[in-house]
Amino acid sequence: MAAGDGMNRYARQMVLPEVGAAGQERIAAAQVLVVGAGGLGVPVLQYLAGAGIGHITLIDADTVEETNLHRQPLYRMKDIGLPKVRAAAQAVTRLNPSVEINVLVDQLTPLNAADLAAAADLVLDCADSYAASYTLSDACLAAGKPLISASALGLAGYVGGFCGGAPSLRALFPDPPDSGQTCATAGVLGPVVGMLGCIQAQMALRLLLGLTPSPLGEFIRFDNGRFTQFRFDTAPEAPGPRFVAREEIRDSDLVIDLRPQNEAPRKATPDALRIPGYGPTGPLPKTGQRVVLACRSGLRSWRAADALSRRWNGEITLLALGDDDQ
Repeated sequence: MAAGDGMNRYARQMVLPEVGAAGQERIAAAQVLVVGAGGLGVPVLQYLAGAGIGHITLIDADTVEETNLHRQPLYRMKDIGLPKVRAAAQAVTRLNPSVEINVLVDQLTPLNAADLAAAADLVLDCADSYAASYTLSDACLAAGKPLISASALGLAGYVGGFCGGAPSLRALFPDPPDSGQTCATAGVLGPVVGMLGCIQAQMALRLLLGLTPSPLGEFIRFDNGRFTQFRFDTAPEAPGPRFVAREEIRDSDLVIDLRPQNEAPRKATPDALRIPGYGPTGPLPKTGQRVVLACRSGLRSWRAADALSRRWNGEITLLALGDDDQ
């Protein structure tokens, strides 16, 4: 049990035979990485902190905006303009001062994902970012760490338990998604994303308590009021292009920027070729040369990689630049 906490705080969960004193000790000893402090991360933080998770590392580069408040009730009007992780840490401390929370005002990238995942007992993907989800899955698979990942859009979304002995996100979703929409472009209802975040927190606690069946290998989908669920324990791992960080680009790489000039005046690198329609057509790399396909979210890059792989069998990597270079 975390220092300073009395039995009363956790009495209602410790009375459960699945928890008890031993289970509460496991919860208190856990080191959890939460990636994203938005609509998914808010309920995850509230319920994991409430349950007595001992240590939480939270990473997110965004600040609180007024448009966040309808689905992120952890934040208040006075928090607008603050880094989300700092506002969230203050709220978590008010909720449960015994929880140690370490915050990083930063983006999850292929450069920091491996170390962050390796230091955690459990990783929760609340970023709702296509590139972040696959980057985390790759890091967790390599480190043998469990990953609870969720995504929400409009009136639908999913939660799944990956890696840590179960198949990865790539095993279940080996192909690029059909839609590149985000909550900003397609919208989302607050209760939908809140519900999925709560399921993430519940799956995390089930995993930490060693309950059966394991949440790893479990997939839950919610679509306009209906839940469906299945297991994917035997799904084979699927090869696919990996994300790289800008700092990992080599001088010898062929860098293709898929963003048009009006979207991103500054190219991914000074020597990058700007070819928005690259993939099915365009110059082929030299023998042994690596290709880096760059775009905002990584979705166009994956689609271009899929097309390029049909006419070239060399190494293809993806670079998701976000909104920084627009």
